[in-house]
Amino acid sequence: MKAIALISGGLDSVLAAKIVKDQGISVVGVHVKMPFIKSENYAISSSAEIGIPLVIVRADEEFLQVVRSPKFGYGTAMNPCIDCRIFMLRKARDIAERTGASFIITGEVLDERPMSQHWRALRLTAKEAGLEGFVLRPLSAKLLPKTIPEIEGWIDRKNLLAIRGRSRKMQIALARNLGISLSHVASPAGGCLLTNREFAAKLRDLLAHKSHVSVSDVERLKVGRHFRFKQFKIIVGRNADENNRLLSMKRPSDVVLEVPRIGSPITLLENENLSADIIERAVDADLSSEVDSEVDEVRAAIETAARITARYSDARYMPGVEVIVRYADKKQSFFVKPARDDDIAELRIY
Repeated sequence: MKAIALISGGLDSVLAAKIVKDQGISVVGVHVKMPFIKSENYAISSSAEIGIPLVIVRADEEFLQVVRSPKFGYGTAMNPCIDCRIFMLRKARDIAERTGASFIITGEVLDERPMSQHWRALRLTAKEAGLEGFVLRPLSAKLLPKTIPEIEGWIDRKNLLAIRGRSRKMQIALARNLGISLSHVASPAGGCLLTNREFAAKLRDLLAHKSHVSVSDVERLKVGRHFRFKQFKIIVGRNADENNRLLSMKRPSDVVLEVPRIGSPITLLENENLSADIIERAVDADLSSEVDSEVDEVRAAIETAARITARYSDARYMPGVEVIVRYADKKQSFFVKPARDDDIAELRIY
C-alpha cells in the first residue's frame, strides 16, 4: 500500500507522514515549490529524517495564474489559501495516479488556520481536487468523518490523533516522542509572503501592470522599496545586500542609477519596452527643446528615479546631487534636487 504525503517543510506535514509510515504504509513525500514560500530545504531535510523519498514539483508560473484569479478569493492580503490547497492536492493526485498510490496525506489541523482549515474548507478542498474521501489528515482524523483508507482498514483509526486549534504543544510533544528534530522543520512564523500586506501591495501593482508575470518578476518584489511612476517601476535598494541583489537581477532594458562617491542605494528603473535609443534621447534631450511624448515621459521617469535615488543616499540634504545613470554600455550624469517624502508618497507602493 502506497500513499502520497504533501510535505510543506513544516512540522505538521512531517508528523502526518511519519504517523502513516509507522502503520506500514509506503509513503512518498511531495513538495510543491512556489515562489512565495521558501521551505524546499526544510522539506528535503525533514523527509530524509523520517526516511521517505521526496518528489519536488516545480509549479511557480502555473501557480501565479491561480494567484491572479482565485476561484475562492483571497484571505487578509493576496493569499488564495483555499485555491492553494486545491492546487497542491491536485498535484499530489497526479503523482498518486502515476505511481499507483491509494490516498493522500496532509498535515492539516482542524481550525489551525481560519480560512483554509475549518471543516467546510477541508471538505471543499478535497472535493474540488477530485479526492473526496481520499485525503487523510492524521493529526485531526478522530475529529473528522472517516476517510476511505480508514473505512477499508488500510489505516488503523485508533492510532490517529484529535488535535484541534492553533496551539503547537501537542505537535511539539509528538515530535519529541517520534524522535523528529525541530531543527529540520520550518518555523510556523516563516509563513507565506502572500499574507504580508506590504508584499501583497507590490504584487497587486505588478499584476495590474503586467499581463504575463514571471518568477523573476516575483523575485524582484522581495527586494527594496518599490515606486510606480506611470508605466515605470522604480526599485530602490535599502542596504548593501539589496544593492548587490538588484545588480544581479538587472535586465538589459533596466536603467541603473546611483549617487557616486557617497553612500547610495542602487536603483533600477524598469520598463521592458525601453530601448537604449529612447533612453539616450531622453537623457540627452535639451529641456528647452521640444521632444516627442515618449521621450519626454522616459526623461520624466529617469528624473523621478534620480531624485528618489538622491533622497535615499547620504546626500539627501544637499541642494543638488549628481546621480549616475547607466543603461546598455553607456553612462550619463544627472544633477537633481533630492525628492522630498511628500513628493514621492503617492508613488510609493511599499
